[in-house]
Amino acid sequence: MPCVSKMKTIKLAALMVLLGCVNLSKAHEAGTVMDSGGTVAGFTGYALVTCYDNGNGPADHLLASVRDLSKPQDGLLVNLQVIKGNRAISTTDAVSGDASYSPEVKIHGGNGSYLLLVNKTKAGARSFAVSYHCITASDTHTGTDIAVQQFE
Repeated sequence: MPCVSKMKTIKLAALMVLLGCVNLSKAHEAGTVMDSGGTVAGFTGYALVTCYDNGNGPADHLLASVRDLSKPQDGLLVNLQVIKGNRAISTTDAVSGDASYSPEVKIHGGNGSYLLLVNKTKAGARSFAVSYHCITASDTHTGTDIAVQQFE
């Protein structure tokens, strides 16, 4: 296996572990470093969040937000897009490196898989975190799983 391929495999495995972990402060929050070499302006992370009834009731919607955990850099922002069926919404952490979350977005799509895309506005390494929660119509957290599809 070529060195580049090994590094991609290692990075993907690390992201999968991170995105599958539960943060103590939030039910579903995960993150890593995007474009650690700082040279890929079009870097895109792609994951599927699956919402399901874990006994708390079926999902009504997904709530999501993103935050940039790196040092501030002019013009370098982190974006999150969420797509389910024929619906899409996006949010941006509009202050580079402030460690505050973007405005939370809500997309109504019920149970099933939601596509999450995370990217940035220009080349440069960015440490980031994504918060994602499947919620019932009665505002109860329900089954939430994530699977990373691409991180490059």
